[in-house]
Amino acid sequence: METAKILVVDDEPSILRLLQEALTQWGYSVKCASSGTEAVEAVRAEMFDAVITDIRMPEMSGLELLKEVKRQDESIEIVMMTGYPTIASAVEALKEGAYDYLSKPLILDELRHLMARMMERRFLRGEVHTLRERLGEELTVTELVGNSVPMQRVKEIIGKVAGTGSPVLIEGESGTGKELVAAAIHRLSPRAKGPFIPVNCSAIPSDLLESEFFGHVRGAFSGAVSDTLGLFRGANDGTLFLDEIAELSPALQVKLLRVLQEMQVRPVGSTKAYTVDVRVIAATNRDLDRVIAEEKFRQDLYYRLNVVRINLPPLRARRDDVVALANYFIRRFNRRFRRDLRGITPDALAALQAYDFPGNVRELENLMERAYAMGAKEQITLADLPSLASGHAAPAPMSTGTIPQLAEVEKDLILRALAHYKDDKEAAANALGISRRTIYRRLKEYGML
Repeated sequence: METAKILVVDDEPSILRLLQEALTQWGYSVKCASSGTEAVEAVRAEMFDAVITDIRMPEMSGLELLKEVKRQDESIEIVMMTGYPTIASAVEALKEGAYDYLSKPLILDELRHLMARMMERRFLRGEVHTLRERLGEELTVTELVGNSVPMQRVKEIIGKVAGTGSPVLIEGESGTGKELVAAAIHRLSPRAKGPFIPVNCSAIPSDLLESEFFGHVRGAFSGAVSDTLGLFRGANDGTLFLDEIAELSPALQVKLLRVLQEMQVRPVGSTKAYTVDVRVIAATNRDLDRVIAEEKFRQDLYYRLNVVRINLPPLRARRDDVVALANYFIRRFNRRFRRDLRGITPDALAALQAYDFPGNVRELENLMERAYAMGAKEQITLADLPSLASGHAAPAPMSTGTIPQLAEVEKDLILRALAHYKDDKEAAANALGISRRTIYRRLKEYGML
């Protein structure tokens, strides 16, 4: 197991020294921060396994830090400390995602056992995640990355609909993660122990669609040398995910509608019907209302599929999730490529956040994997993202409301770069692609010189 990296946050130097000595002695790699603001900068610059933070601190409270850390990297475990324990503060901390809650003065043996349990759980979760990837399985809803308002709404709908058997229609652009959402619904449902079978309707030859969906008997057509169950019977007691549903032929739409109404399938070449118990989740990247208006998709089938509708937002509509997603992919590719990259440089992160991502989350994943494949070391830099560095990436569309905020964005990037490079203004300027003179001029404008 790799050495776990712990960030300790407290405005009391004596607590920082105590925890740094104890955690280091227990075999952890430790970094200290004396304020919530300093801790946020550390989390932006490096990858941590856990944060131990006081609740009562000036400028930014521990609860505010908890929310910000989870927004940056949901996978980080957080332990809260306080000398003024109350039930209300404990409940709020746990509700916001804290792993546990300790009272001061700390009992080191208690902390040591807590850390061991927490790291063991984290290790096992990583092993399960790796195993799922090898098996081609997808994430559960708790692992869907992103805490932006649009993603919170998606997760809320998933939580409500998962326990029902109702059909779900997922709409969203290519690369937004429609299959992830379908898999999350399945794994939260009573059908979780049953099969989850995804099928891309546009990838099956039209002359084989009926056989693929409903099965066939031996001799039903040339090449049918044995009986087959088909997708519906294969997904019995589970979930069938029909991606690109708008690509189905009109003839198959009629037969699919009949199956959804009767929950019976008749294999090609057979006179016998078989009862099935299957939940259908459909998805499309097309505007089904327009497809229906063009009379290319049956309205009655649409109503049968569209009992619950989930609109999955494109990545450009949830830019707040870019950092969390990038950190998720770094952890994932660290495991796959057996590396230990510790984050993303400020200029590379700024470029990712400014990019429009027409390919959505899939494109972000592709960019990050390419960086690893091309030999990224220590951190992802702008040089590791050549399509962004060269200007080939399309910038995000600018609204009139964005213009007054550009100065704040610039200020934030400069301060983050200075924090990352420990106030080395030349290094920060080089990372941001500006002159050191510009940094001095901006700091003077900010009243910081």
